[in-house]
Amino acid sequence: MNPQKTSFVYVTYIRSTPDKVFEAITRPEIARRYWGHENVSDWQPGSGWEHVRADAQRTVQLVGKVVEVSPPTRLVITWANASQAADPASYSRVCFDIAAYEDMVRLTVTHDELEAGSGMAKGIQQGWPIVLSSLKSLLETGQGIDVFAKPKAA
Repeated sequence: MNPQKTSFVYVTYIRSTPDKVFEAITRPEIARRYWGHENVSDWQPGSGWEHVRADAQRTVQLVGKVVEVSPPTRLVITWANASQAADPASYSRVCFDIAAYEDMVRLTVTHDELEAGSGMAKGIQQGWPIVLSSLKSLLETGQGIDVFAKPKAA
């Protein structure tokens, strides 16, 4: 029996341009500033990509393949924990759709093909909102937020 799949869709509006948003996702030196990780690839269809922690250890945390790339409007990648890279069933998919919207950009991130109830699905649900908030802050103010911040106990 196949596990049930789930998906998440996040939409954010950023005062920026499609080119700058696409660059922020694909250029390691920019991603580091809002994500605390670098997205490393040559961004060609079929190429691998790695999500590398931007610290002294430079740990590869996520891996995948570039499925589709149409700068500056669309990027589709597969996504898995590096520790599960050998298991095809562990991969999910992330689509970044970038559209001009008056003097802003509408960024839609769709993360699908996730195993419902999995640790990855829970991490995605918590992670994307803060990462996208940090991306928005960086592009609008020049400074990202702390994506590793933890909520304070009540």
